[in-house]
Amino acid sequence: MIQRIQTLYILFASILIGLLFALPFAEIAANDKFYLFNIQGIMHDGVVVESGLPILLFVGIILIIHLVAIFLFKKRIRQMRLLVFAILLMLGLFGMFYFFTFYSFKGFEVSFKIAVVFPLIAIILDYLAIRNIGKDEALIRSIDRIR
Repeated sequence: MIQRIQTLYILFASILIGLLFALPFAEIAANDKFYLFNIQGIMHDGVVVESGLPILLFVGIILIIHLVAIFLFKKRIRQMRLLVFAILLMLGLFGMFYFFTFYSFKGFEVSFKIAVVFPLIAIILDYLAIRNIGKDEALIRSIDRIR
């Protein structure tokens, strides 16, 4: 299981998604106030201004999908489908980031942190995993043809 390169890709992607629970996404400067945008939502002085429950649910579901996909190494087609679904959810997560930063605070200064890039890196890792899973599936089918 862990010796397969696609499992390592999925593991690294799940670690990056797991880091989203601990790291802030952005800082927003508005009207001489500083807001922190993290998994809990948009906060000002420890008080939640905008709840981040949708982002928390998205990140939790994406993390669970990645962990399930790691253990589905014998069911390659299902593993590929789960990863495609995870990629779609991560694209939706980018939409949530946009909504929470720019729609909620129009015209204010937003400085993104490194954690915003983690879903993009996870999408690339998931794509590489899907590609390698497809190669494994093609190899298995070609061996079955020879028998």
